[in-house]
Amino acid sequence: MSEPPPRGAECDLFRDTWVRYLGYANEVGEAFRSLVPAAVVWLSYGVSSSYVLADAIDKGKKARDVPSPEAGRSTRVTVAMVDTFVWQSLASVAIPGFTINRVCAASLYILGTATRWPLAVRKWTTTALGLLAIPIIIHPIDRSVDFLLDSSLRKLYPSVEKPSSS
Repeated sequence: MSEPPPRGAECDLFRDTWVRYLGYANEVGEAFRSLVPAAVVWLSYGVSSSYVLADAIDKGKKARDVPSPEAGRSTRVTVAMVDTFVWQSLASVAIPGFTINRVCAASLYILGTATRWPLAVRKWTTTALGLLAIPIIIHPIDRSVDFLLDSSLRKLYPSVEKPSSS
């Protein structure tokens, strides 16, 4: 979670509170994939995707409420929602979910070939490794998505103030 907002600054429900952790639900689901039914993993993606959508809507509403000439308002709202949705979809759902999935799949395979541990122990070890990887991958993925969007999508925006995504 990011640093608390400065005193007097508005608290962002989706970035500055416990709600932010809902965006990590799919990573937890992926870490537990070897132990739970597939429906539980898909449910975790539903939670994360709902978080992404809610954050995009929230940023659109905040952009709408900024006092300015009516002419640029719809563009500002669209940019805020699209930027937030794409950034969150990549940084909170797609890339981390894929990363944890591959970490867990690789560790389960390696443990299966390199050890004689019982399957249950290998699965729990894989889950632990997946959970431990989550805090390690978050910041590099966030910075990479910032760079990716700054180098691509954000170049397409009109000269409206660009939203802050992370």
